[in-house]
Amino acid sequence: MSARWLACVVLLPWGAASAQKLEKQPLTPEQLEAQLRYQTGRVSIRNGLATLELPAKFRYLDSRQAATVLQAWGNPPGSRTLGLLLPSEVSVFAREAWAVVITYDEDGYVKDDEAAKIDYDDLLKKMQRAIRDGNAERQRAGYPTVELNGWAEPPHYDSASHKLYWAKDLRFGGDSGRTLNYNIRVLGRRGVLVLNAVAAMDQLESIKRAMGQVMGFVEFNEGHRYADFVPGTDKVAEYGIAALIAGGVAAKAGLFKVLLAALIGLKKLLVVALAAGAAFFRKLFRRKPADAAAP
Repeated sequence: MSARWLACVVLLPWGAASAQKLEKQPLTPEQLEAQLRYQTGRVSIRNGLATLELPAKFRYLDSRQAATVLQAWGNPPGSRTLGLLLPSEVSVFAREAWAVVITYDEDGYVKDDEAAKIDYDDLLKKMQRAIRDGNAERQRAGYPTVELNGWAEPPHYDSASHKLYWAKDLRFGGDSGRTLNYNIRVLGRRGVLVLNAVAAMDQLESIKRAMGQVMGFVEFNEGHRYADFVPGTDKVAEYGIAALIAGGVAAKAGLFKVLLAALIGLKKLLVVALAAGAAFFRKLFRRKPADAAAP
């Protein structure tokens, strides 16, 4: 990755006694990585919600260890993640390192009936306009501007697997480099699995291949799948496919407050901030009450 790594001092959040001890002995990135316990092969996430069938090229960190890594990358404590997917052959602190942050939005069953009707070029223009409109406020608050250059990968929805993917080409402030934000959404019975990766734009082809593999090995378990939805009983989300796509680029300055350190050097912070901003845009795409109540 093109980001310049800053000095990393991390306290592992694994018990008060350990934390107090480590306060006197800050860990180097190498020491931190030596304490990480990666999972490989079949991985169950969120108490059986979904399963990852990891090939040899990937490894997984659970939510607790993912939080440790994300804090080391500059994220504030409390990032709500289910875990991290990482390439097996790259250190988490290498310049070329990247990761897929996994979260779950339990907002209900997302209807996909609009997917084939969405004009993605028009949606892109609306997203670009919303971001531009928010830049003045970001600057007043002392934060860099954001520019959505376009789709790095246009949105695609597979109605058979109920999986959605797309990628954005972004630029921040006066940064000469461009940032890739690659997204996967897996629709389920009660919500959506959210998988976000951030890397440099020159990594597009390798990230695209890797995320194609990720789409193939992440699945909801029986009872949580899209097909398991029970009309009239299960909650229906108040938004659709368009909001899932637009939801990663909130226009409000407050939703980008945690970005500054990352924009200076640790671009990976962006992935959590983008996921946090999704709620703002979903509100703009809420279904009418009658639609929300329909099975």
